Amino acid sequence: MSTTRATENDRSAVRTLLRLWPYVRPVRARLSGAAVVAVLASCTGLVIPLVLKWMVDGPVADRDPAGVWLGALYLLLLGLAEALLFGLRRWLVARPLSHVEAEMRADLYRHLQRLPVAFHDRWASGQLLSRGTTDLMLLRMFLAFPLTFLLVNTVTILVGVVIMLVQDWSLGLVILVPAIPVMVTCVIFEKRYSLVARRAQDQVGDLTTVVEEGVLGIRIIKGFGRHRSQARAFRELSRTLRGTELRKAGLLATIWGVIVTLPEVAIGAALVLGAVQVADGELSAGTLVAFLSTALALRWPVDSIGFLLAMSQEAATATERYFEVMDEEPESRASTAAARAEDSGLRFHHVRFRYPDAPEDSPPLLDGIDLHIRPGESMALVGATGSGKTTLTALVPRLHEATSGRITLDGQDITAMSREELRSRVAVAFEEPTLFSAAVSENVLMGAGGGAGTVELERALAVAQADFVHSLPQGTDTQVGEQGHSLSGGQRQRLALARAVVGKPPFLVLDDPLSALDVHTEAAVEAALRDVLADTTALIVAHRPSTVLLADRVALLSGGRITAVGTHHELLRTNAEYAHLMAGTDEEDGR
Repeated sequence: MSTTRATENDRSAVRTLLRLWPYVRPVRARLSGAAVVAVLASCTGLVIPLVLKWMVDGPVADRDPAGVWLGALYLLLLGLAEALLFGLRRWLVARPLSHVEAEMRADLYRHLQRLPVAFHDRWASGQLLSRGTTDLMLLRMFLAFPLTFLLVNTVTILVGVVIMLVQDWSLGLVILVPAIPVMVTCVIFEKRYSLVARRAQDQVGDLTTVVEEGVLGIRIIKGFGRHRSQARAFRELSRTLRGTELRKAGLLATIWGVIVTLPEVAIGAALVLGAVQVADGELSAGTLVAFLSTALALRWPVDSIGFLLAMSQEAATATERYFEVMDEEPESRASTAAARAEDSGLRFHHVRFRYPDAPEDSPPLLDGIDLHIRPGESMALVGATGSGKTTLTALVPRLHEATSGRITLDGQDITAMSREELRSRVAVAFEEPTLFSAAVSENVLMGAGGGAGTVELERALAVAQADFVHSLPQGTDTQVGEQGHSLSGGQRQRLALARAVVGKPPFLVLDDPLSALDVHTEAAVEAALRDVLADTTALIVAHRPSTVLLADRVALLSGGRITAVGTHHELLRTNAEYAHLMAGTDEEDGR
């Protein structure tokens, strides 16, 4: 699903692009210097027609070969100076702009890490990837070229027009006739192109999402023979993007047609009128040559207006898309809520939760959760599919924020802690484990924070019965593939469990961490886990009776509330819903 925002018709591209100033400010000196150098280079090119006038009216008219050669030397030196100045401009902007792009990309990545899970639930990953790659590339290109040359070309056109008016004001007025229709065309083009450019960049994000999902889900696609349907979906999105790009090309062709044709007609008219004046003796041949040379020198600055405006609009939409993410509120910081020392262990105080994107009138997923897990106690959380068990466990490390109520660890409200402190005290292992493209040891020791070594690694692997890593090609230094797909589901789950226990956390949250294990491995892991659970306070989402038996007590989650708490055997005798769940009729977990 795409994540796009409507673009307002009255959005100011300039106001949007000004948001880049905090990133550009540290390199403003070099960018300003590059702009000055570019203006000098462009104005140097405008001196060439004046040299031509001198040559035609002087050495050429006087049949002076030495003067012609001298003029040719002047022209050569001016051309070299122009080329060197433009080369210096490129050198000045290359390093600072790569720094700006790197800083923006780093800020985006840091911000994404701080955004709540609810944000990532809403946004397609391809949209985020396109903002961190394609959009930032467009911004770097804008800062390197259009930003400078919109100024340079404006100055060049103004200086060139002044030179032409000084040469002959009547011919100058002929050249200025197309100015009004060209400006009107630019205004219309800017409004229309901005909408199409935004649509195209959003569609690139949609296409990136499809590609990413196709790569990550290649086993499912192949397993179910869905490669043709995926290819059709990709072709459909590609066709849509192609249509949008053709629309952009059509708009660009239209403005170029106007911008190129009208000035060319004006130059032709000036040529005819000037030739008549030269024939009548009212204008020197050198002046006409200088005038026409100046007009031709202005062709590129004028012709490039459409191209520069198009790039500027694309940069404005890229800026808008970038700050759509940066403007999202990160996870809230610690509050000043007071701690209550008497509430030791892990406690839920009348906690309610509704997903942020849920309708206002919808009932909360969790409603009035009151639960106390005493210090050193393990509690199993049991409930039907979709009852909210995973969501409840996600509230403890604040992957989701409770809508109301409080959660305390040893009497301290978790919102009063920094997230670093909270997540150093609470370790988690999810049913769907995520591994990174890194060594086995790096994936496991990620849960230790810092200071852990081989001893802690081996202990955690032993608890998770993950000794299989020693038979991998490079042992614990073996690189696992993206998402850990080079390992089986049970192997990934055991490494995720090892990651959770490696740091000996005081609080442990396990979301059905043994679901992918075979019976014998599960029994071995449970035996090792009992020693770990004896030294921690744990909340364990469980489906199987064998996992439930790891816990000291059991809480039944039903209808968004905790409806029963007791030991496994007590609930089997006294609660029909619990007995029904333990009979195996509903073994899958949900949100």
